[in-house]
Parts: sequence; C-alpha cells; structure tokens
Amino acid sequence: MFVYLSGLSNVAIGLLVLLSRYRVEPDAVLTVSLLGAGTILFGLLSLALASGLSRGSRLARLLVTAYLTVQAALQVVTILTTDPWDLVALVLLAVEVFIVVALWTPPGSRWFRAIAEAEASVVPPPA
Repeated sequence: MFVYLSGLSNVAIGLLVLLSRYRVEPDAVLTVSLLGAGTILFGLLSLALASGLSRGSRLARLLVTAYLTVQAALQVVTILTTDPWDLVALVLLAVEVFIVVALWTPPGSRWFRAIAEAEASVVPPPA
C-alpha cells in the first residue's frame, strides 16, 4: 500500500516540479525538467511493481528497492536545487526510506521468505 502511495505521490510531485520549470531561471530549466521527468518515470515504475510486491515477488522487492533508491537521490537533488519543493521532497524521502526498511526488515521480509518456501514445497503434477 505504501509503495502505491509513494509511486502516486512521486508522479504528482514530478508533474508539479516539471511544471515549475516555467518559474525558474533560464539556466536551471534543464535541471528542473530532468528532475521532474525522472521523478515521474521512477514513480510509474514503482507503481508497476507494486502488484508484484503484493504477490511476494523477490525480484519486485529488489527492483522497488533500486527504484526507491534512485527516487531518494532525485529527492535529494530536488531539495538542493529547487527551493519551493524542500518540504514535500523531504516528506517523500522519509516515506521512501520507511518503505525500503519495511521491505527488508523481519516483519516485511518474512512475507517474501514464506512465499518462496511455499513455492519450493509445491510438488509438480505427475507426467
């Protein structure tokens, strides 16, 4: 659920950052445009993998962790380069760190181990 929230909020904030390029100095337009586009892209990729997480996919967990790491880096760059988005980017950064910790610490990580053990214990049908 938090991955869906993070993905949707990153898409929304990325869109707002992208639109805010019209309010920055001409030399910062490219940086702000790339930040907005990158935030939208990785937000959409996180949304695409959220259903895989709900099914216990280990690959989805690894990819979401990688995407959230990139999103966290984008949030840090957003904080450093754009003034109006500091508080929003800080909140998103905290949510992304929370999600990564929840995916890899015991209460959340047990879900992925239980699914893998269940899949390994399935006996194939006789041929």
